Amino acid sequence: MKFAKYMPENHLHGTLALTAGLLLIASSPAFAHHAMGGMTPQTFSQGLLAGLAHPVIGLDHFAFLVVAMLLASLLKGATRFLVPLAFIGATIAGTVLHLGEANIPLSETLVALTVVIGGVLALTRHNPGAFALSAIFAVSGILHGYAYGESIVGAETTPLLAYLAGFAAIQYALIVGGVLGLEKLASRSERARLIAARVGSTAALLTGGLFVALSII
Repeated sequence: MKFAKYMPENHLHGTLALTAGLLLIASSPAFAHHAMGGMTPQTFSQGLLAGLAHPVIGLDHFAFLVVAMLLASLLKGATRFLVPLAFIGATIAGTVLHLGEANIPLSETLVALTVVIGGVLALTRHNPGAFALSAIFAVSGILHGYAYGESIVGAETTPLLAYLAGFAAIQYALIVGGVLGLEKLASRSERARLIAARVGSTAALLTGGLFVALSII
């Protein structure tokens, strides 16, 4: 499948340049997923800050949130806001699994693959339906949550709960905020909404692909 046909050439070039820059940052040893510089949160505020930051500073996680927002925006009515809860709940479950010493092999590669698969669905505007999308979100959430768990291993109960609340809140806020933002943009210009969706899905797809490559090198 030629994904370029879904995007005007000038927007595709811009997306490629943006993604390349982000990936250079992501591949730098100085770039980390940990808001606390690799230290385990010790207080409520540290746990909350780490939870709020992790899904944003982790480019693979942020790329999936973009994908989740784009896919949720294809749904109608209240399902736009209910289906993403499957992802939110599953990320919490995934973190708990990690803390329970469950082992998911190749977790980084699998996280990146969720971005690739979601990016393909978003770019082609394929709407799998609320039930299937909930299942996709749930499986993806387990994997992303498992990755989130690495930052909170060994933490006490208070910072742990703050961490869970932080990443759950920021993820849901970004997805729902994005859905509402796209709707507002569409009310002004459907073309602008389509361009924004194509740019976002292409950037997410390329980011996921590069993270897959980085994880197996």
